[in-house]
Amino acid sequence: MANKELQEDIKQRFLRYTQVDTQSNPNKVMDNHPSTIIQIDLIKMLEKELIEMGVSRIKVTDTGILIAHIDGNVEGAPCIGLMAHVDTADAVKGNGVKPQVIDSYDGGDIKLKSGLVIKAEENPQLEQYKGETIITSDGTTLLGADDKAGVSEIMSAVKIILNDSSIKHGDIEVIFTCDEETGCGMDVFPYDDIECDYCYTVDGGTRYEVETECFNASHADITFTGKSYHTGDARGRLVNALTLAGKYISSLPQAESPEATDGRFGFYCPLDIKGSLDKAELGVFMRDFDLSELERREKTLISLAETLQAIYPGAKVDVKIRKQYYNMVEVSKKNPKVVSSIFEAGKNLGMPLFEAIIRGGTDGARMANDAGIPCPNLFTGGHNFHSLNEWAALPAMEDSCRLIIEILKIGAQK
Repeated sequence: MANKELQEDIKQRFLRYTQVDTQSNPNKVMDNHPSTIIQIDLIKMLEKELIEMGVSRIKVTDTGILIAHIDGNVEGAPCIGLMAHVDTADAVKGNGVKPQVIDSYDGGDIKLKSGLVIKAEENPQLEQYKGETIITSDGTTLLGADDKAGVSEIMSAVKIILNDSSIKHGDIEVIFTCDEETGCGMDVFPYDDIECDYCYTVDGGTRYEVETECFNASHADITFTGKSYHTGDARGRLVNALTLAGKYISSLPQAESPEATDGRFGFYCPLDIKGSLDKAELGVFMRDFDLSELERREKTLISLAETLQAIYPGAKVDVKIRKQYYNMVEVSKKNPKVVSSIFEAGKNLGMPLFEAIIRGGTDGARMANDAGIPCPNLFTGGHNFHSLNEWAALPAMEDSCRLIIEILKIGAQK
């Protein structure tokens, strides 16, 4: 049965947080941490709310990372982390969000104020929420459930824990980060300042979905250097950097693109391009669940650059590759209780949890790989992330919060 008081607390937090502009900028992340200063506005709001709840041990870094420590009431229990990110993606407009609340969804298409329509036939998950509360944007921006739904659920769980001394739990660490969407927020994470034995990101989607495995990921910055000449006198002289970049992109296998793959199949994805006749810059990222396949793709990009240089004398193609994160499943395997506790909690609550893979990554993947801290991902109840058709289901958000609390209880028993 729904807990209306809990739903209302989560809803009001979510509405409040989504209206704070926090869109990150992948083009600025190499120069600034966070990439956009506005992200810290929400971090500061969360710090203030945690202080008002009675949390005294809080650290906020200059790079926009909040770490709050809550003492447990069970001696010897493991310290458990809860993590979510405050930034929203730049795939569509993400600032100026105007959330819309549908208090009793009728089961049909949802027409947004902008004229866009969230079609029921394209969103079969909507069917289970007939008569329930759905939250959308007005259709001119994304909603921001990724990951302000997770932030809201963690904050509501903390409020319950602090207000109910009968709930047994170990130490809890609440972690909010910036720049998750750029893949670089954890580059500046202060691992020396955390104490958690294991952690859970609350950054998933579909109700009851538990994600334990993610892509291995790397990013390539490719620079094409040509030779510029007046186009009327270019024969034998001009080496067009834009042509090189176009040939490079068209040589990537279409069968290994995001739009042609699903499940466990990886891909190449050209992300952005800019330039002129003499110089062009291209960003490509690569993803695969199998690390050897990711490394194959990295070698392919280098070989392709060498081939273009051979075909176009005078051209130079430079490829710089950096790893972003690795498949987090290997770290979780070393401490299987971290995942089994999720399913034990779900069983206690009567939730039909199911395991899934992430065709993407989380800050938890970075934490697992960088610090050896297991960090599987819990559902938030959000859908259609990074789009104008994004929506979130309040009953699923409540279930996520209840699952968090039950996991903390189980942690205190082990």
